[in-house]
Amino acid sequence: MFASPSLSESEFRNRIQQIRKKIDDAGVDAGIWFDATSIEYLSHFYHSKTERPIALAITPEKTAITVPKLEIMRVEENPHIDENYHFFDFPGEGPMKMITQMIDDFGIETAAVDMDGPPGAFGYEGPPLSDFISIETQSWVDRMRWVKSDAEVAVMAEGSKWAHLAHEYLVERMEPGALQATISQDASKEASKAMTDALGDQYVPRTGIYFEGPVHTGFHSAESTGEPHPYPTNRTLEEGDGIVTAAEANVDGYLSEIERTMFLGEPDEKQKKYFNIMLEAQTTAIEQSGPGVKYGDIAQAVWDVFVEHGVEEHAYHHVGHNLGMQTHEPPYVDRGSDVTMEPGHVFTVEPGIYIQGHGGYRHSDPVLITEDGTELFNYWGRDLESNIIPVR
Repeated sequence: MFASPSLSESEFRNRIQQIRKKIDDAGVDAGIWFDATSIEYLSHFYHSKTERPIALAITPEKTAITVPKLEIMRVEENPHIDENYHFFDFPGEGPMKMITQMIDDFGIETAAVDMDGPPGAFGYEGPPLSDFISIETQSWVDRMRWVKSDAEVAVMAEGSKWAHLAHEYLVERMEPGALQATISQDASKEASKAMTDALGDQYVPRTGIYFEGPVHTGFHSAESTGEPHPYPTNRTLEEGDGIVTAAEANVDGYLSEIERTMFLGEPDEKQKKYFNIMLEAQTTAIEQSGPGVKYGDIAQAVWDVFVEHGVEEHAYHHVGHNLGMQTHEPPYVDRGSDVTMEPGHVFTVEPGIYIQGHGGYRHSDPVLITEDGTELFNYWGRDLESNIIPVR
């Protein structure tokens, strides 16, 4: 698998062409999007959602966007947008005046939309789009994102490499007496520098307005791992701690993910018992996944492992979720789901068990569905020996 640090312009041209086919099939004048992730997916224009809404319109011939004036310089550089409109900050007539001007200029009377007007954010309130044109709702982009193209797979594989480096830096710093927050910050900073030094101007940052680094790591230790999503604690590591780590990297808007259950020093028998149950559940899910398999069947197979070992009461969440431009995307690996795995789906396999007052156990690995099976992005060992940190 060959990785690329960014998506090519042809990737976005292809997406827009797919949308134009859907517009034709729906018999409407245009498709319109207000969701920031969908706008980025279609046009490669990314932004942080604020009280200033943005609207992207695609017609059979043109692509247009309305943005706040503070974004106009970035929009003008975008090769996938033919026409741009902008508004000044309100009060005043507000963003919808310019959005409707764009719609009028393009002769849009009917549209398939992702939502009925700009979403309320940071106190913004505006009239619905249906006050001005006839609309029907669609979720075209959400559904397109389920299946990753070869280019999307490549950037996610690239991200996995850098997440692994960050994870390695994180583990190297783990020793009795080390402070949790400091370790995470140092490892994230070092991995981010290595990534940006290596990729240079090919790296496309996706970290918001203020650059915080493209790679992030973190972990929880000891009893706090007994919660699936614990908040950070201000404790120092101790020999014998169970640790649940996490690392991710963002490459051109696409995320990687690796989580490991680890031990600082040799684990005791109770820790080994629960670790091995978790590992069996995760391995079962990975080995039974493939094209044509229902997500619900994988979740049930994991549940059966938990029931067999009598730990189902310690399971608190679904087996996994799809991964891509957001950390959690549908479809989800849930019992009862009738959604079928298809080539190009990328989803995490992360069945966890959590024993309050003792600790939690969870690995997370993204799985790519291929034409004839699966591929794992991550290559950090999942076995017990690979996850014991020697005490120096």
